[in-house]
Amino acid sequence: MAWAMLVAAGLLEVVWAIGIKRSEGFTRLWPSVVTLGAMAASFYLLSLAVRTLPIGTAYAVWVGIGAAGAAALGMAVLREPASAARIGFLVLLLVSIVGLKMTTPPGDGGAAAAKTGGQR
Repeated sequence: MAWAMLVAAGLLEVVWAIGIKRSEGFTRLWPSVVTLGAMAASFYLLSLAVRTLPIGTAYAVWVGIGAAGAAALGMAVLREPASAARIGFLVLLLVSIVGLKMTTPPGDGGAAAAKTGGQR
């Protein structure tokens, strides 16, 4: 469930990243409202996910999904440059996100260590 919340948080990060552009510096009402709502929901879901996932992994995956999604949508929707190199690096970013997911051990994300002063 934590991974699903993290992916949703990352996708909402894409929404608010594009929303910042569409809000034109928060001067347009509805794009600003959507952006702020997506920000709040994204942070909330991230906070729920890090209850069980390691913060380093969760934050890296969250940022990676947001960065890759915003860059991809920027190229597809906002007509930003889409060179082979940019697309290749986005693929590498996605490979890194999947790698972090695959190498994160199941567990409590360090909560037990925090409660016992660092000892498990």
